[in-house]
Amino acid sequence: MQARAVDSRARTLHDKQIMTELTEAAKNDQRRSSRVFTRIPVQAAGKNTDGRKFRERSQTIVINAHGGLLYLHEALELGADVVLTNPATEEDQECRIVYLGDTSDKGTRVGVEFLSPAPHFWGVEFAPQDWPARLSSRPVH
Repeated sequence: MQARAVDSRARTLHDKQIMTELTEAAKNDQRRSSRVFTRIPVQAAGKNTDGRKFRERSQTIVINAHGGLLYLHEALELGADVVLTNPATEEDQECRIVYLGDTSDKGTRVGVEFLSPAPHFWGVEFAPQDWPARLSSRPVH
């Protein structure tokens, strides 16, 4: 029982660290779409740094309309191409590795960008970046 509580606290601290790092990164660049912190099962396939094909089940950490952040155990390099499959919709999406982050027991945090627009790949509707500004500019009746 105590091990489960420790695992839960460690996961919560890890998730808070990820959110803090991503918030800091967001301050330094403009986002094309809003981000959603959610765990969606995915399957990634491609070639690792040794040139060998791989297929791995994973889950997302953060998603947006242009890609996402997920955990992968395969050794990959920036610029590598991977294909993500959303098992819920059986839809495939070609992606490029644009970020390699910290490694943990869950794998390496890998940022992927869709090669072509796929706003519905995740099955989530994303609010536009100016959503709060749009709401405040509407007249109140």
